[in-house]
Amino acid sequence: MPDSDAIVAELTIGELSERSGVPASALRFYERKGLIASRRTVGNQRRYHRSTLRRLAFIRASQRVGIPLSVIEGVLEYVPHHVSPTRELWLKASECWGEAINTRITTLERMRDQFAECVGCGCLSFDQCQLVNRDGRLAGPGVPPLLDP
Repeated sequence: MPDSDAIVAELTIGELSERSGVPASALRFYERKGLIASRRTVGNQRRYHRSTLRRLAFIRASQRVGIPLSVIEGVLEYVPHHVSPTRELWLKASECWGEAINTRITTLERMRDQFAECVGCGCLSFDQCQLVNRDGRLAGPGVPPLLDP
């Protein structure tokens, strides 16, 4: 049986949801994915260590900048569940993810520019439009573009 200090350091799923703003269904999903962990009481109720609040903040902030859960999971697997992610972890993760975010920004800017160019042209030609036929394979002789494999 846990001592009283351990009980004070724990939150129910409802308390964790309320304090973090993360729905209980998402908490259960994160737990299934191994991003957070709980212990079970004798009555099989989940109890989360208070450090889980910090893990959730790390997860949500990372998601908001477009980091996939699988990548977040890869980082958090090095942090024990009862330990809060530190500022140093956040800095290291942001260094690694910064390059990926910059690459995504560059790709999105290129897509925006290409789309603006295409809208300006308006042809939507299977022969010439790079947005419709990026690889140039849809305009083959005698092959209807919509039936191409």
